[in-house]
Amino acid sequence: MTFSPDLEARFEKLVASYPEGRTRSAVIPMLMYAQDELGAVTPELVAEVAKRCKVPPIQVEEVIGYYSMLHRKPQGKYHVQVCTNISCLLVGGEELYHHASKKLGIGHKQTTADGIFSLEEVECMGACSWAPAVEINYDFHHHVTAEKLDVLLDSLKKPQ
Repeated sequence: MTFSPDLEARFEKLVASYPEGRTRSAVIPMLMYAQDELGAVTPELVAEVAKRCKVPPIQVEEVIGYYSMLHRKPQGKYHVQVCTNISCLLVGGEELYHHASKKLGIGHKQTTADGIFSLEEVECMGACSWAPAVEINYDFHHHVTAEKLDVLLDSLKKPQ
């Protein structure tokens, strides 16, 4: 499997940072970095990560099955995650998720037809003190209201 030179360098540095026999620890970051470049976790990627980390492919599959931030199908350019766990739920997280769903015209783990947005209802993001929380790609937004979310989503729709 071929990756960009930057990702290849990142993989080499990552694997080298673990002692011999401990490269299994590189599975999660390797999957995340590759997912960012490829758009999704593919069967070919599973085989490649297993080979590079010297683990059976089933161990890579187990990681993918456990971690919700790893996706087998491409996400939108902007992956919107809305927390609806207890702290966020108590201050409007569920309503915020429904608002996002209605505004974008998609549901849980769906992507807009133009590929710009995908939406996911998620469990705790660890931002309970700043609830309700939204994450878009790797950017966190705290104390989000429907109005703030509208402004944020509208700003991402604009050509950049």
